[in-house]
Amino acid sequence: MSTFRIGQGWDRHRLVEGRRCVLGGVEFPDCPVGPLGHSDGDPVCHALADALLGAAGLGDIGRHFPDTDPRWAGADSLDLLSRVRDLVEAAGWRVGNVDATVITERPLLAPAVPRMQGKLAGALGVEPGQVSVKGTRGEGLGPEGRGECVTVQAVALLQRPGA
Repeated sequence: MSTFRIGQGWDRHRLVEGRRCVLGGVEFPDCPVGPLGHSDGDPVCHALADALLGAAGLGDIGRHFPDTDPRWAGADSLDLLSRVRDLVEAAGWRVGNVDATVITERPLLAPAVPRMQGKLAGALGVEPGQVSVKGTRGEGLGPEGRGECVTVQAVALLQRPGA
């Protein structure tokens, strides 16, 4: 039986005016656009959830929290991520570390990265040093560069307890 497993996640949300902007569990109140979604639309949490679920062989976020289910309308994505952690732990794994790259023109992430790491670590039951969040821009290319969306790529390492 393997001691370690890795998974990847990817999520993209359209940015719309007047929508609350929440990324990595942190609200950016001065941002005029926010990610559109059935829940609070936080693509950082969603990509990390998919990475964790994939590593554990548990499918994807849509399988566990479908956007057709009214229970998840407006849901806090940090809560969804915490529920994913519970599923991963029930399957016999614990989070080793996670890494997310956020591709967007706005908001500027750098000042908020430590808060994002803290919020995500809390949801995952790990130390902030086990969570990496990096921001980059589309540099005018593609939908991210035109400010139409935010895209997040994530990876997760799971370990067997005691490994």
